Amino acid sequence: QVQLAESGGGLVQAGGSLRLSCAASGRTSSSNTMGWFRQAPGKEREFVSAIVRSGFGTSYADSVKGRFTISRDNAKNTVYLQMNSLKPEDTAVYYCAARAAWATSSSESSYAYWGQGTQVTVSS
Repeated sequence: QVQLAESGGGLVQAGGSLRLSCAASGRTSSSNTMGWFRQAPGKEREFVSAIVRSGFGTSYADSVKGRFTISRDNAKNTVYLQMNSLKPEDTAVYYCAARAAWATSSSESSYAYWGQGTQVTVSS
C-alpha cells in the first residue's frame, strides 16, 4: 500500500508560479513512477506529467511542456511539480498518482494509488 499526500496548491495570478509536492509513504516499490493529473470543473481528469524513480524518465502533456517541471527526491520519496507561467486554463484539482512500473504513463487506469488532490486556481 502507498499513501500519497499533496500540498502546495493555492490561488495565483496568471503568469505566476506554484510548486506542488506529493509525499509518498508505505511500500516504496509501489511508487517507482509517480505522476500528476488534473481535473477542471466539468471536465475529465487528464494527465499532466510523470517521472520514474531514477529521474531519467519524464513525460509531459503538450499543454504544459516548457512551463511545468517535474522532479523527485528519492530519499524523501517526494515528487514535485514546478508550475510556471500559469494560465487560467490550468485551474483544476491536481492529483498525485503512483504506480510500481518503471515507466511513465499518461493512462489514468495504470496508476494504482492516488492522493486526495490539491486545488490550483489561476486568476486572470
